[in-house]
Amino acid sequence: MKKLRKYLGKQYIAISWTVIIGILLCIPGSMLPQEQTFAIPNFDKLVHVALFSGFVILWCMYFSSKNLPRKKLLRLFFLFFIISCTYGIGMEFVQKYFIPMRDYDPYDIILDLIGAGLGYGFCNITLID
Repeated sequence: MKKLRKYLGKQYIAISWTVIIGILLCIPGSMLPQEQTFAIPNFDKLVHVALFSGFVILWCMYFSSKNLPRKKLLRLFFLFFIISCTYGIGMEFVQKYFIPMRDYDPYDIILDLIGAGLGYGFCNITLID
């Protein structure tokens, strides 16, 4: 885990992932691929889980590489769990009101929260020394 933390525990990686989430969730519906040949049912739902668990994991890896006290790390991990949940909920409303041909989907919010929770749990189990 230390090697992985060494490579993924960089601030620019966590910032890049955060920006990528924003870009992907703000793509207008008309620009999304419509190819049905290789379509996987509910693939977009798995993407939501991966995006938001990755968000929490990458930010937690960054802070866990800073040799902070355990108590402070736990607080930061929880903070990024909350930020991830808020980001996911907020992006659904952005899609609803500001992005053409994108819909508000309460199931996406649930899956964003599940992804954030999985990332938070993973970090509490593996990154706290």
